[in-house]
Amino acid sequence: MYYLTRCKKCVSLITIILLILISGIPVTEAQKTIRRKLTTPKGVRLLNNKSFDDSEQARKEILDLYKDLRLTDVLDGMDLIGLQDIGLMNKDIRPLWRDVEKFSHRVTGFAITVRHVPTDVRVGQNSFPNLEGFKKFKSQQYGRAPDAWLGTAKPGDIVVIDAGGIPECGFIGSNNSLGWAEKGVVGVVTNGGARDTDEIIKVKKISVYCKNGYSTRGVRPGRLIAESYNFPISCAGVLVYPGDLVIADGDGVLAVPREHALTVGKLAREINTGDEKSRAERFKRLGIKLDETVIVE
Repeated sequence: MYYLTRCKKCVSLITIILLILISGIPVTEAQKTIRRKLTTPKGVRLLNNKSFDDSEQARKEILDLYKDLRLTDVLDGMDLIGLQDIGLMNKDIRPLWRDVEKFSHRVTGFAITVRHVPTDVRVGQNSFPNLEGFKKFKSQQYGRAPDAWLGTAKPGDIVVIDAGGIPECGFIGSNNSLGWAEKGVVGVVTNGGARDTDEIIKVKKISVYCKNGYSTRGVRPGRLIAESYNFPISCAGVLVYPGDLVIADGDGVLAVPREHALTVGKLAREINTGDEKSRAERFKRLGIKLDETVIVE
């Protein structure tokens, strides 16, 4: 009886395969008829996030210490503790807009890190029977590239985005960047670009530092996918951890490891104070009106 049952199962399986071959169903469809155990690789993150005091008091202490400090002051402070050029992003990361009167493009804040990767889908000519088909695809793909990180944002944060090397995707736009500003995000730093740049520059509600300070124009769907946020990322040649202190001005962008923020800030403050006093004397000798960039005694 056992052999008879087994034989019947073999005959049934052979019959299914023959029917599939005769009917012309693709092999991939044939595979669906046979149960197979699927394997999902288990990922391991080797680079762990760092722990730090993120209380309102701790955040305020750091931000007050760095108020009006320039990137160069902070870079000099990093030098003094042996971190020469660590955290200094590539020089092609430039401000999208500059305010030479009030320096409102200058920002200092805590990093929220975001990583994007290239998309795994493509569409071509006549991919959809009608316009509605493409709109449906676009909506679905927007769902794979959300600003999920925004729910963690606090006033004084700067979002640092790895664009995944996508050359034409301005995922920072005139609309969503205003939403980020509403949440208290003071700046955006990315190795990619922005779009709707005329409007972003006109309203100047959020500082944007991007590759070469120009626009990358396409939308997200069909170009990139959001991979993760608040994990260590690489941006413009720098390893950035969530919570690192980011300083950005007309000279570029610098990320200070959070564990060194107070030490570097105190050294940078001394350097800045000395520079402002010296420049105030030079202003007087040159007949330049003293302003907020120098110390008036």
